[in-house]
Amino acid sequence: MSIPRLIVFDLDFTLWDCGGTWCDCLSPPFRVNGKRIEDRTGRLVRLYDDVHEILAHCDDHAITLALASRTEKPTWARELLSHLDITHRFAFAEIYPSSKLRHFAALQKDSGFAYEEMLFFDDEMRNIHEVGGLGVTSIYVRDGMTADLFHSSLNEFADRQNPHRG
Repeated sequence: MSIPRLIVFDLDFTLWDCGGTWCDCLSPPFRVNGKRIEDRTGRLVRLYDDVHEILAHCDDHAITLALASRTEKPTWARELLSHLDITHRFAFAEIYPSSKLRHFAALQKDSGFAYEEMLFFDDEMRNIHEVGGLGVTSIYVRDGMTADLFHSSLNEFADRQNPHRG
């Protein structure tokens, strides 16, 4: 089965939930209390339940990972990634307010991977359409990343790579 050379994740409502809002709407400072991360108002920041399993699968299959987030508060996003102890999982991170097209141009340049070798997950349909137009297999995330969505998307990627398989 063909696997992506690079898998790219959005952050808000894709890899994590920040108390029902975007990370740039939180109120630092962030507090780490055991495994809980909260902002000043008590909003809980958490990875979706299957994210660790998904990241482990990518590690096991030597799939390079990246982030693409258009947040207005990149330092907050990076701080949350650190608190969640997943920063080291991502070889590339384009985290700044801009079009996902700019994020992907940088990812393509820095990684050397063609757009057709990438798989992208995001919760905003406008990003799915924009990035999909580049040739990236782009998957809409309705309610946060799940293992089922991830694995079905790997199959979709493989089908796009080899339309005669099956």
